[in-house]
Amino acid sequence: MKADKLIKFILQIIGLILINKAGFFIVELLNLRIPGNVLGMILLFVLLWTRVVRLEWFEGAADFLVKHLSFFFVPISVGLMTLGGLIAEKGIQLAVILVLSAIVGMVFAGGTSNVLIKRKEGKETGDSAHDF
Repeated sequence: MKADKLIKFILQIIGLILINKAGFFIVELLNLRIPGNVLGMILLFVLLWTRVVRLEWFEGAADFLVKHLSFFFVPISVGLMTLGGLIAEKGIQLAVILVLSAIVGMVFAGGTSNVLIKRKEGKETGDSAHDF
């Protein structure tokens, strides 16, 4: 039974990697000015939204990756240590950019969550006014 779960987990990870690589391939092919990993996430969103792929196909691997998300920031943090001079020179500008981008991200995430909650409440009550 554990072997089945391991194989399923590995296939889910491979599926996520393939979608990510497809994003990089499309960026390279069309010479787009967007990071390949961002396009891969957009591609995954569109595939889930159009129900070409099901959430259950990636849910186990996604839960694992989100659960251990903090470990992915370790290389970035170590890399920042080599940029001490740049941070000292441009620290205020970087801080302003980080704060503003965090605010934009929080507003977007909060707004999206609010829309999805209202949409779910509308479905539970049978009201279709909250559908997209």
